[in-house]
Amino acid sequence: MRANGGRARPWRAVLALVLAGGLAACSNTPPPPVVSSSSQAPPPTETASQIVATVDDIVGGYNPHALADASTVTTALSQLLLPSVFRPDAEGEPVLDDSLMTSAEVTSEEPFTVEYRIRPEASWSDGAPIAVEDFLYLAEAMTSQPGVANSAGYELIESIEPGEGGKLVRVTFSDPYPGWKTLFANLLPAHVLKDAPGGWQQVLSESFPAYGGPFAIKKIDTARGEIVIERNERYWEKPAAVDRIVLQRSDGPGMVSALRSGSAQFALGGVNGDTRALLADLGDHVSLHSVAQPYVVDVVLRPVGPALADEKVREAVSALLDRNALIDEGTQGGDSASLRASAQVLPPSSPDYKHTIPGAGPPLKRDTKRAHKLLAEAGYERKAGSWVDEDGRTLSLVVASPGQKQPYQRITQALTEQLIAHGIEVTPVHPPAKELFGSALAAPVDLDGGPAGEPVPTNGQVGIDIAVIPRALSADPATTAASWFGCGTESEEDEDTENTENTENTENTENTENTEEGSAGNGNATSTAASTTTPKDTTDGSEETSTTDAADAESESEPVVPANPAGFCDPDLQPALDAALTGETPLKQSLAKVEPTVWDASVSVPLFQRADTLAVGSGVSGVTPGPELVGPFSTAVNWTRAPR
Repeated sequence: MRANGGRARPWRAVLALVLAGGLAACSNTPPPPVVSSSSQAPPPTETASQIVATVDDIVGGYNPHALADASTVTTALSQLLLPSVFRPDAEGEPVLDDSLMTSAEVTSEEPFTVEYRIRPEASWSDGAPIAVEDFLYLAEAMTSQPGVANSAGYELIESIEPGEGGKLVRVTFSDPYPGWKTLFANLLPAHVLKDAPGGWQQVLSESFPAYGGPFAIKKIDTARGEIVIERNERYWEKPAAVDRIVLQRSDGPGMVSALRSGSAQFALGGVNGDTRALLADLGDHVSLHSVAQPYVVDVVLRPVGPALADEKVREAVSALLDRNALIDEGTQGGDSASLRASAQVLPPSSPDYKHTIPGAGPPLKRDTKRAHKLLAEAGYERKAGSWVDEDGRTLSLVVASPGQKQPYQRITQALTEQLIAHGIEVTPVHPPAKELFGSALAAPVDLDGGPAGEPVPTNGQVGIDIAVIPRALSADPATTAASWFGCGTESEEDEDTENTENTENTENTENTENTEEGSAGNGNATSTAASTTTPKDTTDGSEETSTTDAADAESESEPVVPANPAGFCDPDLQPALDAALTGETPLKQSLAKVEPTVWDASVSVPLFQRADTLAVGSGVSGVTPGPELVGPFSTAVNWTRAPR
């Protein structure tokens, strides 16, 4: 089983003692940062060592581990500014980043243990060493904070022990983890972030306080849509070949104009089909590429939403969706249009991808007749154009997207119109992305606390029935599956205790179960509701209530905390997810159970994998599409200007 990510762990106590003493050398007040002479210079002008790239948006929020901050620019900045233990090579295989590490290797299979050795000279731009506390900070955040991307691997960590003055990091896991090389990418500077105002939810919300890569931020001007990045003068490894990289916000026609005039050397963004055609018309001086992003646009129908606890209602709503129209609205003929996502786990860019979507009927094709039949079976009747239950309550859904971020807002609007046209009342909401992921989708839920026994949030949040959101993709597909569809963490000790209690009470409950067979009431809500033992910190600083599992929580009328943004949990599916995550069974074998189970539950309707168009002009050398799910900025240290 996956380790309990939220429970107080012994490794935190061990590190507290060591960090107070043995790591003093690593935590001394750092020297003042180096101020480059360029900081006193006038605004940058066109030079041979400056590369300008146009991007489709610069909106703020740059935490690569937060779903709320998912964007092309966030991915780019993390490649330029943050250190990672492993980085993918051109074929997408993880390779040790020897600019940061001297080694990272499995030293024990039982218990599964990995030792990381950090280069002695590796340090943040303010002089503080990159050390064990940065590993600890990231691991703790990934197992305690809502709205993080791909946390399942971190939840297997049982202890983190320091050594060699903080440059040795010994990580022990509760179970084997074949995907361990995906951990500790994009490390964050713990010494300046752990006590920063606003906590995790405000990490990197406006800028970066320190850098551990070959580049540094000179200026971020969100209002003007410009980010100026310069060579990091404190970087201990190979210096960047170019002095400065400038990111400038631009719409599609602006990108075309900038490349034509030479004022920009390349463009990167989710442009529509018309803009891509204009870029192609620039001729041989511009090369075009498709760059798949590490996100799939997903429509999640949440079992913990007030109106969708009943699986028949979720299936009916799914049957009313015109998935093709939603994909068209989201992609607008751009590169994402060729990456239609018709599987729950593997993305279309994966060489192992294949369709798993049911071959007939919803959600592949809209089926209004089936939808109406399912709603009738769920107790609804069409009256005066609306669907009303036997108590006179109208079927009404709340549909959310992360702020006005595109393409999520456009898809939400199109989805709203589709459902309204078929008699379902819809209220679209667009809370800021950090609020949506950090609070609304992570709100504790009383599974039968509503006036009609429906699930309701307990923290005053509006219950979200449907969300159009990004699903983060890990280089390890088993991690993606366990993070997005898993039931939450539970320690082996808790499981053993529960099994013992269940064994002792079998005789007492057997007769009761037999007499109640067939009268489980709202059984669908129980079997697919979220569960977790991990208390998550919400954006208002309060701690959410923790529980054991959905069934126990429902019977005790205690709230449950959604284990994932979809609010989905199937206890029968969890063993397959765990087996894939720990390597007990091959991924293909686990997916044979995961894929049909998730499709049948009607909780996720994936639309497409996001993709950017990369247009590279003749005035730059070294800019390539980059490895899968990473993009072009991974090789920026080698970029140079070239004569046009």
